[in-house]
Amino acid sequence: MPAPAAPLRLYSIVIPARDEQDSLPPTVTDIYETLRREGVPHEIVVVDDGSRDRTWAVLQELKENIPTLAPVQNPGPHGFGRAVVYGLNNMQGDSVAIMMADASDSPEDAVRYWRLLNEGWDCVFGSRFVEGGEVIDYPRVKLLVNRLANFFVRIGFNIPLNDTTNAFKAYRRTVIEGCRPFLAPHFNLTVEIPLKAIVRGYRWTVMPISWRNRKYGEAKLKIKEMGSRYFFICAYVWLEKYFSRGDYRRK
Repeated sequence: MPAPAAPLRLYSIVIPARDEQDSLPPTVTDIYETLRREGVPHEIVVVDDGSRDRTWAVLQELKENIPTLAPVQNPGPHGFGRAVVYGLNNMQGDSVAIMMADASDSPEDAVRYWRLLNEGWDCVFGSRFVEGGEVIDYPRVKLLVNRLANFFVRIGFNIPLNDTTNAFKAYRRTVIEGCRPFLAPHFNLTVEIPLKAIVRGYRWTVMPISWRNRKYGEAKLKIKEMGSRYFFICAYVWLEKYFSRGDYRRK
């Protein structure tokens, strides 16, 4: 168990969204209803990242019935990582979970994250590939690439975490501030934040989570475009781990 920490007052859910007009209504509604039912004080920060469809209009409509929804527009430059960071910069909470707009992440798991953060953990990392985890309708090629990438990250950093690349993780605000500046503008941010948090000495734990493939729209992650970008970020944090002599570790 971690040492006692200050109780948390507000849980921010940050959701990057680009052309997600069909996915957002069920996703945001489910998150809101689940967190409200479980008594979690929260805000839902959806970042419209340069959408060309009705994403922003849909968010304005959702606000009429979801009082905790706080949509913002990223003026650019765009990219998954930039949208997440824009959301982190605009959140009001002292804790945060990063979730996807396509309903692939479970709101019930987000509640469990909140409870573990309140036990004193600095970070909670979900894994789809531990006992109790679940993946539904995962494309076979992406699954193979995912497992290979996570294997190399686990070996290279000598850590037991086997799902580093999954974006759905939760942090205390102190971790987010302690891991700045963020360099990754795209999906490689999903490995930059947790690896920096681990390398810099924040307390973390892992719990099983579920993942479900999207029902609407198309996936934004393009494997061919991201390989070198993931490698760059991993190499950057790996150099910090082994050669910075602890200069960036939490004090």
